[in-house]
Amino acid sequence: MADLDDLGYTSILDMNNDEAIDILRQLRLSRRIPEKKVTTRETTKQTRTKATNAVNAEMAAELLKILEEM
Repeated sequence: MADLDDLGYTSILDMNNDEAIDILRQLRLSRRIPEKKVTTRETTKQTRTKATNAVNAEMAAELLKILEEM
């Protein structure tokens, strides 16, 4: 049967003070950081249309030149 010793983590009691304080600080900070919001497809569609509308004929010709050189 498995127990906590099988996980391979060192106990805070076995660490020196600096290591223990650093790990506790990391735990506290990780709880304070808010979760990232998931963007919807509508947002990505809007950005795609903005980017495609910004390309004009001159820029397209420059892109073709760069692609041909590769």
